[in-house]
Amino acid sequence: MASTDTTPAKDGNDLAGLEAGLDALETVQTTRTPFRRTLTQKVLPPVVAIALVLAVWQFLISSGIADDPSKLPSPADVWGELHDSWLQGTLLDYIWTSVSRGMLGFLLALAIGTPLGLLVARVKFVRAAIGPILSGLQSLPSVAWVPPAVIWLGLNDKMMYAVILLGAIPSIANGLVSGVDQVPPLFLRAGRTLGATGLKGTWHIVMPAALPGYLAGLKQGWAFSWRSLMAAEIIASHPDLGVGLGQLLENGRTNSSMAMVFFAILLILFVGIAIDLLIFSPLERRVLRSRGLLVTH
Repeated sequence: MASTDTTPAKDGNDLAGLEAGLDALETVQTTRTPFRRTLTQKVLPPVVAIALVLAVWQFLISSGIADDPSKLPSPADVWGELHDSWLQGTLLDYIWTSVSRGMLGFLLALAIGTPLGLLVARVKFVRAAIGPILSGLQSLPSVAWVPPAVIWLGLNDKMMYAVILLGAIPSIANGLVSGVDQVPPLFLRAGRTLGATGLKGTWHIVMPAALPGYLAGLKQGWAFSWRSLMAAEIIASHPDLGVGLGQLLENGRTNSSMAMVFFAILLILFVGIAIDLLIFSPLERRVLRSRGLLVTH
């Protein structure tokens, strides 16, 4: 009598279905978010928040609660400072002077902090010797470096870049060290088995696996770069240095112009937010999306 056992075929179908399900789980969703959802979830909330801040600000002025313009200027006064700077052609100069310094200093810190972070993460003796120093430097206020930098290098751009480097390098290096520490040991063993050792292992295994922590260190490094630069521009002023946003803030204090002070503060805040939205947030989303960690609803 012929056998009617179909167990192998059934098992094969079950295995194929299981593999298809796993493939579906691992598939990265790349569908584009609808424009309306982007508008309501990402654009509208900050616009509403800004409008509420301006409304409260204007209410304090109009109601007489804050009726001293030497302490709290009105939004119209700050807008007047912005309008005058635009008409005089100095607005973009203020921004470019600081942004160009900050970006160049950050790139120099990136070039130094990345190999330093790898060295600390991979060599036990170096970590024991330098690791605590990097952590201490990261907690040190960047403004503390301005006086010695002025004494060592004088009032010039070299002083500015030195303050930026001393403020940003520890954050970048520590971020990379944290990322390397979170790399699963299985990845390293698999890389060595495939011949990825030394620089090849670092480039193909360690850096990609440590990318989320490294990116967090870069974001923090930029924040420290920007804060260090503002501190240097506020304290160290010289005609040859030009007028950046920090110097603009100090000029407002010197001239007792709170409108100029608030104008400078808002510009500093605007640049910081713009750099994060244009550079670091897209990089972070791309890294998370490539790992299937970007949750979209």
